[in-house]
Amino acid sequence: MMKAINHTRKTCLAHSVIMADSFFPRLKGLLGKPRLNPGWCLVLKPCKSVHTVLMRFSIDVLFLDRHGRALRLISHMPPFRLSGIVRDSHLAVELPAGTLAASGTKVGDIIKLTEE
Repeated sequence: MMKAINHTRKTCLAHSVIMADSFFPRLKGLLGKPRLNPGWCLVLKPCKSVHTVLMRFSIDVLFLDRHGRALRLISHMPPFRLSGIVRDSHLAVELPAGTLAASGTKVGDIIKLTEE
């Protein structure tokens, strides 16, 4: 199983990573899910923007460049919102709401997706 680690702050953002790196998994994303459990995240690759249309819960969103550098953070993005486009984003990490604040994650931090 993959983990999402904030290498800069030495914190674990998620111990279980769900990869959505093809068309249909990216299209579905978290739609239809009642929540995103603590310790889990969805990684959308490639991804320059996200939405929470038809979702039932808020999420944290982290946009990363090709080197894993955090470009933009959105905390507690509520249902029925659009993130806007993050031009240099390579992927987006969707996390349970509150994860970014709890981990101290900031723009510029290096995030690594690692296999156990």
